[in-house]
Amino acid sequence: MRIGNWWPFGRVPEMPAGDLAAAVADGSVQVLDVRTRAEFRRSRIPGARHLPITRFSAANLERLDLDRERPVVAICLTAHRSIPAVRKLAELGYDARQLKGGMRAWWTAGGATESG
Repeated sequence: MRIGNWWPFGRVPEMPAGDLAAAVADGSVQVLDVRTRAEFRRSRIPGARHLPITRFSAANLERLDLDRERPVVAICLTAHRSIPAVRKLAELGYDARQLKGGMRAWWTAGGATESG
């Protein structure tokens, strides 16, 4: 991936929190949390998989065994770290987008979370 693709700004496809809640409920998307381990343990979307952006690589993504037939929604705290994640996922052939506004938007919308 080009160095410019790691820039945490710019436009990538997004999904609002309400739409993500519905898609998670019906199983039509996969959630990939790219925050730190501590952030992930503190509060995450139920069923989310975890791969910190600092560990993002094709090999590590392959280990997650994501379904290439379903969209992947990358999430972070404020929708900045998820931008390069979406770019990398798209580069690898996934239908990828980010959670618009990140976990802060999810919490504000009252989205379900789990911890531990």
